[in-house]
Amino acid sequence: MIYLDNAASTQIHEDVLDSMLPYLKEQYGNPSSIHRYGRLAHKAIEKARKQIASLINADPSEILLTSGGTESNNMVLVGISTKNTPCQIITSSIEHDAILEPCKKLTQNGVDVVYLPVDKFGMVNPLDLKNHLSEKTCLVSIMFGNNEVGTIQPIPEIATICNERKIPFHTDAVQAVGKIQIDVKELGIDLLSISSHKLNGPKGVGALYIKNGIDIEPVILGGGQEHGLRSGTENVANIVGFGKACEIAKNNLDTNMSYVKKLRDTLIEKVLNEIPEVTLNGDPQSRLPNNAHFTFLGVNGEDLIIKLDEYGIAASTGSACSVHTQRASHVLQAMGFSHEQITGSLRLTIGIFNNENEIEQTVSTLKKIVEELRSFSPFKEKYSFVTKT
Repeated sequence: MIYLDNAASTQIHEDVLDSMLPYLKEQYGNPSSIHRYGRLAHKAIEKARKQIASLINADPSEILLTSGGTESNNMVLVGISTKNTPCQIITSSIEHDAILEPCKKLTQNGVDVVYLPVDKFGMVNPLDLKNHLSEKTCLVSIMFGNNEVGTIQPIPEIATICNERKIPFHTDAVQAVGKIQIDVKELGIDLLSISSHKLNGPKGVGALYIKNGIDIEPVILGGGQEHGLRSGTENVANIVGFGKACEIAKNNLDTNMSYVKKLRDTLIEKVLNEIPEVTLNGDPQSRLPNNAHFTFLGVNGEDLIIKLDEYGIAASTGSACSVHTQRASHVLQAMGFSHEQITGSLRLTIGIFNNENEIEQTVSTLKKIVEELRSFSPFKEKYSFVTKT
């Protein structure tokens, strides 16, 4: 099996798994207990908190542990808007559903939500943000890197605009953390969401960076864990694994980024050169190093995925989190894509465990599949489906 759906989830690192095992077996104490078992569990969590903080150059006290990116995003939106009345939230039209769905719910509760447009590459214009700011703007939330097309937003410019107006700036960095250098202090970010399973850690755990001084209302109430902001007994084993994954990512960031980007560039070059009527989507330069998103005209993306799976290659059309809704990609719609372009899309995302041979095999297989599917395409008269040599 060739796994090229790393934007959906990544393979857990062997060292991460090894770090978790003691807390699934011998060290099973509740971190809130004051006996030795509890103290050891608490100590393990605080070590992980430091490892997570170090990856983004935050203070450990600024790391709130959550169940993942979705909870982190919801916590920001609900926690900030609850503190501010009236409240306007500014976000983008290409955010993950973990931002868009809570925004939809908040609108029903009287919160004003503004959705900034994007250009054909999926890029937000910072001037649009500046023009929409108002006295009641209580939060700006713009994703760091898009989960479908991989475009990296102008985060420094956006953060500067927000900082000048003293408006909290949040970024959903689930796809970016562990793949590119992120320094929350240098960038001027106030709140940032992370998910463990996107960087070779376990599923079901993540974090929310909250800059010291940012006031947020707790959403989950109970025993007062996580400084009273997120009650509930901590998932110790997963938190330990998450911390280890962040440590590994930090220690190997430059090497892994260069390695993955080289594979990604090879994939893009070969697909564009060897298969006709294909376009690369997203910004060609400002994009996540592991993301390659294509449109194969005259082909249905879901058919492509099914055929690739038959050949042992895992891919996707876009967000795995919303695949069961069976709706057209809101990201590609916001970028101005036609229905035909949207249905012909394919996302291939590379991870640190992929290799050059897998890329070669994927391109070779993709050529066969696309040629086969196009032979039945209702658009075959419209396009010159001639294999390039």
